[in-house]
Amino acid sequence: MTTIPLTRPAFEFDGVVRLTTVGTTFVIFTIVIGFAAINTGNNSLYIGLAFMLASLLLSGIASKGGLKHLALELGGIDEAWAGRGAEGRLRIANRSPIWNVRDVIITSEEIEQPIFVAIVQRRSDVLVPARFLFQKRGVVQLKTLDLYTRYPFGFFLKKRRVRISGEVIVFPRLLDEDQGRERFRPVEGELHPAGRLGAGTDVHSFREYVRGDSLRQVYWKKSASLGRWIMKQTELEAGRAVQVVVDPYRPRGVSEEQFEGMISAAATFIYDALRRDLDVVLSLPRILMRAQGGQPATPIFRALALLEATHEPVAQTIDRNAIVFSVGIADERETA
Repeated sequence: MTTIPLTRPAFEFDGVVRLTTVGTTFVIFTIVIGFAAINTGNNSLYIGLAFMLASLLLSGIASKGGLKHLALELGGIDEAWAGRGAEGRLRIANRSPIWNVRDVIITSEEIEQPIFVAIVQRRSDVLVPARFLFQKRGVVQLKTLDLYTRYPFGFFLKKRRVRISGEVIVFPRLLDEDQGRERFRPVEGELHPAGRLGAGTDVHSFREYVRGDSLRQVYWKKSASLGRWIMKQTELEAGRAVQVVVDPYRPRGVSEEQFEGMISAAATFIYDALRRDLDVVLSLPRILMRAQGGQPATPIFRALALLEATHEPVAQTIDRNAIVFSVGIADERETA
């Protein structure tokens, strides 16, 4: 079984069945043969007419019976970013005891390009690679997929809309590389503070515990006095770490596009920092998350994907040299 990605064709339509060019020609020819058989009474023409009508009937029954027994389910989607193609898989099962279904095309608004499946054997299933494309971050529900086929003779193009149950969390849209680099140029030099070379054993500062921190860095005396875990941050660690604060407050007059642009800017900054092997601490209201440079940061991007705007200011603790992203007067600013 082979799958071939196709360019977006003009076969999509709202109905259930449509005559193809071949089918239209065949129907016209059948009508001509029918008139000739009636006018001449030729038995050979009647036999030919019966054969052609039977072919039309068999084509309709076979294509309807084949599509009727096809079932689809989501086989999984890899990391999905808004505006970027995500590799995934669809499992298509043929539950028919009779029909092998050929030349099936799968498409939907979430699939980047229609997918051609050469054949699905009866009482079997195949796993089909698919490339998905989502335009917005957040939780996306996959509900329906459209199936098309010209099987078996190409006279009719049949369509069936199949229900599917699937949920995908789409990460925020990343800015273009040149745009992101230009936008964050002023803060890029601050991520590697000078004068912090050495073994990194001197304590630079203290901070709250973040999921993923090692218990070896707990400052037990201060933790006991405050009743919560306090972490020691050495000079070397401080030099290769950055705190990013995302403010979800959306004032009146700020459009949804501006808010989404701010989320994209924060996600792009974090993505770029991690690629440069910097540790990132993300601060959201009532949430602190940490990711190590060069390592997957799925929880951080998942949190940004699910972040919703608030219409009341939310107080957050901002450490020295933190990078703050918000909407309002400026999309991002550095706090001293």
